[in-house]
Amino acid sequence: MNRDTLKVNEGIESLPVYEPGKPIEEVAREIGIDEEEISKLASNENPLGPSPSAIAAMVASAAKMHLYPDGGAYFLKHAIAKKFNLSCEEILVTNGSNEAIELLAHVFLNRNTELITGDKAFVIYKYVGILARATVKISPMPAFKYDLENIAALITPATCLIFIANPNNPTGTMVSNAEIASFMAKVPDEVLVCFDEAYAELLEDNKQPSAVSYVKSRKNVVVLRTFSKTYGLAGLRIGYIIGSQRVISLLNKVRQPFNVNAMALAAAEAALNDENFVIKTRRLVEDGLKYLENSFKRLNLEYVPSSANFILVKVGDGRRVFEKMLRKGIIVRPMDGYGLPEYIRVTVGKTEENRKFVELLTDVLKQYSH
Repeated sequence: MNRDTLKVNEGIESLPVYEPGKPIEEVAREIGIDEEEISKLASNENPLGPSPSAIAAMVASAAKMHLYPDGGAYFLKHAIAKKFNLSCEEILVTNGSNEAIELLAHVFLNRNTELITGDKAFVIYKYVGILARATVKISPMPAFKYDLENIAALITPATCLIFIANPNNPTGTMVSNAEIASFMAKVPDEVLVCFDEAYAELLEDNKQPSAVSYVKSRKNVVVLRTFSKTYGLAGLRIGYIIGSQRVISLLNKVRQPFNVNAMALAAAEAALNDENFVIKTRRLVEDGLKYLENSFKRLNLEYVPSSANFILVKVGDGRRVFEKMLRKGIIVRPMDGYGLPEYIRVTVGKTEENRKFVELLTDVLKQYSH
């Protein structure tokens, strides 16, 4: 079969392949060392592992894996609704935030529509727009932060969907409640704004500029949350969308049946109420960020102050630094795929992992200076 005879959808051939953080197992095979000697600081995972309550729930659910999961996520939706003072009809549980992003594209985008996001935003926003054959408008992010005024100015009658990650991945920057309020006052009612709050729980409640309140007062806002980051359940792929009943009902029409597995549902419900684990995670991230920032200052490296569990640092040739560190058993994330070839992104790890990272980075940079 000749590949040129295949009827491939428009835009697929030129679509870049998303580059995930390298798994520990693959790196261990590549460089020939034990997995225990490798520190993965590339994918913004929780170094503490899953919530202990979630682990217990997973173990308890294991014997029931021959049964299909609850397709309506009844118990988890009720737990989320109670947490945010919402109705269950305003919540949709998804296979991680990525499925939520894809569902939004299915419902709201086509070749006659526009999507707007930032030039240093999570790259999947752009990808789903391309797949939907929508026009993707990219707003510059001066100082690595969303320019909400510029995004508002880009809105036209064709605009249907706007993606804003807050805090933003990969820059770690955040827009404030005041900035959001000013922006939303300019957004027409027919334009849906998606605030992706994957890292919001890492902040104290009074420091979270959450957009959930807009769901209650407006119909054109949705909020994405995930159990991957703060709760340590990235491997289970589970998240949720908060939105108006109208929007959630539309998303349900394009959602696959049994989209979230039973073990994930049980673990997420348990994790949601494990406040002690959340507090412990916040402390680890806060202490880790302080250590990394102080280390970067000592090394005279530019960095972007972060409100998430990772930090962006300017190291010169980011891809080369990534490869050098990889060979020594520390996995970070090169940022050339985001148009930031001089940067790497490093996830906050445990204390010993952070120290090991700084020591190795210091050695690698010294090699460049000679």
